[in-house]
Amino acid sequence: MNTENHKGDRIAKVIARAGLCSRRDAERWIEAGRVKVNGETITSPALNVRDEDDIAVDNKPLPRKEQTRLFLYHKPAGLVTSHKDEQGRETVFDTLPQGLPRLLSVGRLDLNTEGLLLLTNDGELSRYLELPATGWSRRYRVRVLGNVSQDKLDRLKKGVTVEGVRYKPIKAVLESQKDAANRWVHVTLHEGKNREIRRVMEYLNLQVNRLIRIGYGPFELGKIPKGAVLEVKQDVLRQQVKPFFENKS
Repeated sequence: MNTENHKGDRIAKVIARAGLCSRRDAERWIEAGRVKVNGETITSPALNVRDEDDIAVDNKPLPRKEQTRLFLYHKPAGLVTSHKDEQGRETVFDTLPQGLPRLLSVGRLDLNTEGLLLLTNDGELSRYLELPATGWSRRYRVRVLGNVSQDKLDRLKKGVTVEGVRYKPIKAVLESQKDAANRWVHVTLHEGKNREIRRVMEYLNLQVNRLIRIGYGPFELGKIPKGAVLEVKQDVLRQQVKPFFENKS
C-alpha cells in the first residue's frame, strides 16, 4: 500500500483511540498481520488513515470512535491489572460492574496493592496519563513494619538508587508518632516504576504490608467503595486534561 501523502492519523493511534488497546499493542497487532485497511493486510504501523478508510482487526470492523471517558475504580487487593492472566488469576476486568465500555487501565497496580486505578476507553488518553511528563503525582498510604522515623524517610527526598535502578525524589511523611509495630506513611511520587514503593522501603529496611493508592493527579479515591467505579464528568475531564484534548482536536 502506498503510504506517501496519505493524510490523516497513524493507524495505531486510530486503533488505540477506538479503545481496543494501547498504541503500543496496536503496533504489535499490525506487525503480526492482524490489521487490514481497505481489505489489505498491513504489517507496518507507518501508515496514516482517514475517516473514510475501512479498518478491520482480526477481520472485525473497527468500532466507531467513542467519546473519551475516564473512570475512577477502587481496586481491591488480590486482583491482577490486566485483561488476561497467564496463571489464571482473577483480573480487574473480570470483576468490573456490568454496562461499562471496553476499558484500559492507566498504568497498573500490583496484585496486592489496592486503591485508586484510573480506567479509560481511550488508549491514547491512557498512554498520555501514564507519562511522567504529564506531571501528575501518585499518592499512597503505606503501612510499614520496622524501625521508621521521619529522618530515615527524608533520605528519599533526593532520590535513591536501588539495585542499579534510579528512583527520582520521593516525598514520604510519617503519619503519626505513636509507638507501634506498624506505622502509616504518606508517599508521593511522580514516576510510578514497577514496585517502586516496596523497593525503596526495603532499601530503608522497612517491610510494606499494606499499600493503598489514594490519589492520581487531581483525582482522589475518596469514599468510593471497593470494587466500585465512578465516572469522571465530561466537563471535569476536559478541564483536567485540557492539553490532551487540544492536541486531539
